[in-house]
Amino acid sequence: MALPTLALPGTLLGPATRYAPGPGTHVHDSSIYASIAGTVASSPSPNPTITKLPLLSISRPGDASPSSANVLPEVDAQVLARITRLGARFASAEILVIAPSNATSISADAAVCSTPFTAQIRREDIRATEKDKVTVQDSFRVGDLIRAVVISLGDQGGYYLSTAKNELGVVVARGEGGEVLVPVSWREVRDLRTGRREARKVAKPF
Repeated sequence: MALPTLALPGTLLGPATRYAPGPGTHVHDSSIYASIAGTVASSPSPNPTITKLPLLSISRPGDASPSSANVLPEVDAQVLARITRLGARFASAEILVIAPSNATSISADAAVCSTPFTAQIRREDIRATEKDKVTVQDSFRVGDLIRAVVISLGDQGGYYLSTAKNELGVVVARGEGGEVLVPVSWREVRDLRTGRREARKVAKPF
């Protein structure tokens, strides 16, 4: 598998048989995952006598270029955010990565936030159809990583986000044991080991 350019906490980077874990990464079930948000880098082993595997590391947001660190969310910009709290009428989130406002997806020119921005997703902005039947708890869970679009600069509660389009929603979901859950439809994810299913508002893959 090709290394991603950008990573969020929990992003799968590669197998531990092919790479060695470096700063900003950790190993789980013989695979290397990102521990922080930032730029992915592969470098030669610093100690070939111990291992010859290339070292994977994540550059911290504070090490990003000034232009990257100072980017602010704009209306219509796509973002990657992490769900931090669930309520009856909205979900709270923190924005981690911001794409340029003219971009149609999160790509290599996206900016990793040096400090996460506070945001909210109101129940009526979770999906485009049957809004009266939406429940926040069946759409997101705390810790989920989502792809969303900024719809308002908001107020003291932070930016307002929407996941109402098909390509928006949960992109990384984890179960209670920390295992990655795999999408099986736009509204469900599944644990491959146990077969247990959970409700989510899943983002359509590009």
